[in-house]
Amino acid sequence: MDSVHINAQASEPTVSPGQLPESMQTPAVSDSPSTGRGSNRWLLDPATAYTRSALILRLIGKRATFSQTPLSLRLWFWLAPLLTALIGGVLRFVRLGEPNSLVFDETYYVKDAYSYLQSGYERNWAEKANDLFNQGIFTGIQNTPEYVVHPPVGKWMIAFGMWLFGPGSTFGCRFSAAVVGTLSIFILALIATKMFRSTILGAIAGLLFAVDGHAIVESRTSLLDIFVMFWALLAFGALLMDRDDGRRRLARKLSKLAGADGRVPAKALLYGPWLGMRWWRVAAGVSLGLCIGTKWSGLFFLAAFGVMSVVWDMSARRIAGIKFWVTGALLKDGILAFVSMVAVASATYLASWTGWFLSKDAYDRNWAQSNPSETWGWVPASLRSLWHYHDTAYNFHTGLSSDHPYKANAWSWFVMGRPTSFYSQYPVRGEDGCTADKCAAMVTSLGNPLIWWGGSLAILFLIGVWIAKRDWRAGAILVGFAAGYVPWLLYPNRTIFFFYAIAYEPFMILAVTMVLGLIMGAISKPPWRRQQGALFAGIFVVLAVLLSAYFYPIWTTELIPFEYWRQHMWLPSWI
Repeated sequence: MDSVHINAQASEPTVSPGQLPESMQTPAVSDSPSTGRGSNRWLLDPATAYTRSALILRLIGKRATFSQTPLSLRLWFWLAPLLTALIGGVLRFVRLGEPNSLVFDETYYVKDAYSYLQSGYERNWAEKANDLFNQGIFTGIQNTPEYVVHPPVGKWMIAFGMWLFGPGSTFGCRFSAAVVGTLSIFILALIATKMFRSTILGAIAGLLFAVDGHAIVESRTSLLDIFVMFWALLAFGALLMDRDDGRRRLARKLSKLAGADGRVPAKALLYGPWLGMRWWRVAAGVSLGLCIGTKWSGLFFLAAFGVMSVVWDMSARRIAGIKFWVTGALLKDGILAFVSMVAVASATYLASWTGWFLSKDAYDRNWAQSNPSETWGWVPASLRSLWHYHDTAYNFHTGLSSDHPYKANAWSWFVMGRPTSFYSQYPVRGEDGCTADKCAAMVTSLGNPLIWWGGSLAILFLIGVWIAKRDWRAGAILVGFAAGYVPWLLYPNRTIFFFYAIAYEPFMILAVTMVLGLIMGAISKPPWRRQQGALFAGIFVVLAVLLSAYFYPIWTTELIPFEYWRQHMWLPSWI
């Protein structure tokens, strides 16, 4: 297991004098495949004998083994993420069944999930089926297939909770979303700990994600976007593991190529060795296939993460002294990377449609039989039918421009310009326990203002950090953020909502965490400098927790006086 270091500023591993031969001791610069300023300082001298351990030091950095790590750090490596996940789990599971009715787009996905439990595909529902469904009466389901425009994975995940607790339980309908939301806190905390080598920063990332209202609301509501976020985050974590694994493999294989004199032949350093099948990449491919199988927006994560992973390989080969590091990475890493991620993701995505394939009358299931083609007749009828289904769904998505009171242009997400209201009730005195003249019970996908406004600034700051220092962590965070955000800028006329932003929220949290780490400074900094930074970070986290306590009622349908609700509406567009 990697050791845990509180070092918020280490971009690429730095090596202390004496750990490497003198010719290999170079200043730490950025991890980038760029051949620009300072790039030659990365190259190892092929004439210098170097061992596997020396290569690992250069490629990954000095990390203590599990036995060398102090027991307290070993415990906190797991305990800190677990504690933040426990806090987030309490905020997500307490009163999860409230409101005791379908809210917002649950009207689609929960009923689709029930259809899956009955027949393995979506079926139509009679008019006013929601009223019956809310009473636990499911006679509104019909025998005809329903036309839907989202793949099956997220709805199958919702169906799992309904299978466990019964379809009439709103707790069961939202169980999977709450589980996934809680697990995401744990995963994000581990990712932050690994990226920044700090249990403190890992705990900060987990805690901020645990208490943010946008994440809480999405975890307490059975919409699909929480599952998109989860699978994308899991894939990102797998690729972080693959980054270190690939560099260890490269160091091991190069050291094995050394001759009797301990020198690596120049020929071996032309393109570098094959690294073999990398199973963390396969795991990322499966996760991304499930991400796409929830919503097609997962395709952007597949493209972005795939390129990022290959760029990491290029950088590793360059650092190791390989002459043609770009070509070597493309030929000896890129092909297998494509298979491990794109091919595996495609196979996983197709497998998610198993219920549709096994059915006899799902929507468009028999389209190919009714529409023979001389050109594409060689393609299996089921795949032709599925392709036609996807074509019509794509046209629906790109052409969706209907008006909605809570639609929000992607540019407004930076300031939470128009959060989505999932549920609202305004009882008066004597109704539903209201003791004021007028009360409010709300579910609003409004994030914690300090986290979201601070997160937007942190993203902009990391752009400058990456440009100035080529810090690989800043680049990775920006890639994840861009994959979840930038594509929505391409559809300015499409009806989109702020709650889609949950897909990139973990990367925004990582951005905030990294900036707080930079403010805190490395452990080697003067004590007063680190104390001031720690004080600032501590104040930020405490204020974020207090703000979440203040806004929590409007995330969880707590009955509050109407005027108290109005006090939470800091911007007119939030109403």
